[in-house]
Amino acid sequence: MTSASVRTKRLTAQTLLLTILILQDFIPALGNIPIGPLSLTTLQITVMIGAVVMGPNTGMLLGGTWGVITWLRAFFYPSSPLAPLIFTNPIIAIVPRLLVGLVAGWLFIWLRKLMKDRWALIIVGAIGAMTNTILVLGGIYLFAHTPAVAKGYHTDVAHLGTVLGTVLATNGLAEMVLSMILVPAIAIPLLRYTHFNDRK
Repeated sequence: MTSASVRTKRLTAQTLLLTILILQDFIPALGNIPIGPLSLTTLQITVMIGAVVMGPNTGMLLGGTWGVITWLRAFFYPSSPLAPLIFTNPIIAIVPRLLVGLVAGWLFIWLRKLMKDRWALIIVGAIGAMTNTILVLGGIYLFAHTPAVAKGYHTDVAHLGTVLGTVLATNGLAEMVLSMILVPAIAIPLLRYTHFNDRK
């Protein structure tokens, strides 16, 4: 395969992943899975799959796109009443998503030198998901610790940290488990039939 055809193949795959990510963000049924009282975000899974299959640069492209969309939507088309209070801050909206792609991509390159791809992908799924959750919730605590945000979480400023910890222990852990299942399930066949990320 020529270098031009490889570049075309990569660009096509990146465009497809970006399209999926944008659809997930704007169509709630694609970007969130309701499980009982929880609503689990799935966009980080798309970012991690792009990162492990195509490398950390693609992971950062996907994560950055997710973050910028989150940031812009907070101004013009908020996904929730809390979004304008939280995600208008790019540190909360963009940085965690960028780091999901970066961490997942490089962690997989390192881990696959030490173990089989399946186990490496399970670990990437766990750490990538928690990277997003911890950094977003930590960003809320550090940069959006206000009465208005606390009210949005049905609490007061004094107890906002406790409520955010509860979110981490419920939604955060559930999203981690979901990512640990879906990242290897989807990425392993893609790695088998593509060779975008062959660094070992």
